[in-house]
Order: sequence, then structure tokens, then C-alpha cells
Amino acid sequence: MLRIIMYVIYMTVLLTAQFLWSQSDRDSLDIRRKERVLEGLESEKERVVKEEKAKLKKEVERIRKMEDAGEITEEEAGKMKEEEAKKTALNIENKLAILENKLALVKRGEENGWEYLGGTTLGIGIGNTYDNNGSRLFGIQFENRDKEKKYDKKTTSGIVVAFGFNNALVDGESLNDSPYKAGGSRFFEFGWQWKTRIFKNSNAMRVSYGLSFQSNSLKPKDNRYFMTDGKVTSLEEFPYDLKKSKLRFDNLVLPVFLEFGPSRKIEREDYFRYSTRKKFAFGIGGYAGVNLATKQKLKYSVDGDRRKEKLKENYNTNDFIYGLAAYIGRGATSLYLKYDLNPIFKDPNVKQNNISLGLRFEL
Repeated sequence: MLRIIMYVIYMTVLLTAQFLWSQSDRDSLDIRRKERVLEGLESEKERVVKEEKAKLKKEVERIRKMEDAGEITEEEAGKMKEEEAKKTALNIENKLAILENKLALVKRGEENGWEYLGGTTLGIGIGNTYDNNGSRLFGIQFENRDKEKKYDKKTTSGIVVAFGFNNALVDGESLNDSPYKAGGSRFFEFGWQWKTRIFKNSNAMRVSYGLSFQSNSLKPKDNRYFMTDGKVTSLEEFPYDLKKSKLRFDNLVLPVFLEFGPSRKIEREDYFRYSTRKKFAFGIGGYAGVNLATKQKLKYSVDGDRRKEKLKENYNTNDFIYGLAAYIGRGATSLYLKYDLNPIFKDPNVKQNNISLGLRFEL
């Protein structure tokens, strides 16, 4: 688990460093990049004119319908159309003036004019976004502005990371009587999820689904370790002083959640999106998958000689994993609870079910 976390941290630092380096190197932009920026600004001028004319057409149509319905007179409709036409002309004039100033700055090599309106841009942030055409990887947003925006983007995707405390509910015993250390037993989850809006005109309910790697560990109390005798797995006293005793289960699961919560609608002329940034969210669902591996790690000393053992065995653990899970939070961060409905060990062992509580992040 530590190795996986280190890989994630390494990739995040590496990509962030690349982004920061590219930002500090903006003064060395070559002639080819400059030409692309100029082309982007020229394209933006054309887009502004088309967008403003489309808005004017929409308003004129609205006024015409009001006139046909008898809500306004022909004279009033004419005045309103004239006002909208003047407003559109001023909007085009002002916006084109801004773009012309940017063009002049770029041509003179001024830094303030290097606002790139085409190609691929980078940004850093946490959480899913709904008003772009790009994708997010390890918290870094890749956005292709040359790509035509989809009017209604119902499905988004991103990385999910969760970690926290782990333990087991033993049949006939309370969690306080658990044979496993509360603070030492932990879990880690890393996966990819898709999130799809269910209703056409509302984002109040979403379905989240994907693929996740789960690693759950149990650390026994009282200098004990796991032993197998045929079909029976039990905790036994270790003959030496244990520095570490941990049993780890690595699972590959398919999680599915129904997510509820408010969102903010972002409307533009050619597209609209729903944003859940800084909004409350509650998800409930479950997961099913398979156990990939079960390993026991032991660290101890014999006559001052430190020893380490990694034992990869089945330990009579169940191969099929399934359970219930829920999360509640704000934005990209949630409190996360999951519970395995399948017992950790097969019959005739005492029934034990894995339970985890921690934090969940959507990157």
C-alpha cells in the first residue's frame, strides 16, 4: 500500500513540476507558438460575432412571439428590436476592441497578451468540473479549447482516492473487543469513476460507477499472527517479540453509487454544465469484485538479529468480495464508510466482516 501511495505522490509531484516549469518558461515561447496564439485570437473574433448575432436572433424571435400573442403592440416590438440591435452592435464593438488590443500586445511580444485561446491548456485543481472539454489527471486539468464543446455533457470521469482506518466485526463480539488494532489497521483505495446525470433537466441525482483497487489490512493485538491448519485460520501467539504483524487483502472491485445533492447550473450560448463544486453530496451504493492476493507481513528479532517475512498464502480468505458503502461530504472531499458483506474467511471459520472508515477524494 505504501508503494502505491508513493507512486501516486511521485506522479503528482512530477506533473505539477512540469506544469510549473512550463509556466516559468513562457517568455521563451517560439515563433510557431506566437502564430498559433494570433490564429486563436482571430478565430475568437469570428466566434464573438457569430455568438452575438445568434443571441440577437434569439431575442428577436422572443419579441416576435410576444407580438403575435398580443402581449405587446407592433410599435413596442419595433422599439424592442431596435434596442436589442443597438445592444448587440455595442457588444460586438467592445469585445472586438478587447481582442484587437490583445492582438497588438502579442505582436509586440508583451507578456499580458499571451492569453492562449486555442490548443491545449493546463490548470491545477481538485474535484470534477462540468464546464470544460478536457480531462483531469492527478489534480491537473488538461483542456483542449480547439475541440468543439458538447452542448450537454451528462457524463464526467476522474480519479478516486480513499484511505483511513480498517477493522473487522467478529460474530458475537463488539467492535471494542476486536482482536485487531484500531489505529494500526488501515485501508487504501485507488480507482477511476464515471459519473452520469440521471435526469434530463436536473442534476439532483447521479449514478457513479467505475473500477477500484482496494487494500485492507488487519494488525492483530497481543503479539499474535495468523496461522492456518487445513480449512481453519486462527490467531496464535508468536514465539518471538513481534515488531509488526499485518495481514493484507488486495481486492479489485466494481463500485456503483447513487449520488444526491444540489449543483449550480452554468449556461452559455452553445453549451451548459452542472457544477457540484463546494456543494453537498451524499452517495450510497455497493461494490463487488475479486480478491487478488492475501499477504502476511511479519517483523521480529531473534537474538538481536532483525528478520522480516512476507508470506503470500490464501489463508482461507473468500475469493469473491461484495459489500455496501456510503459517503457524505462537500465538493471533492467526503467521509467514507464501507462494509464487506462477505466474511473475510471461509467456513468453518468464525464469521468476520471487514469494515472501513476514512476520507474519500475525487481528483
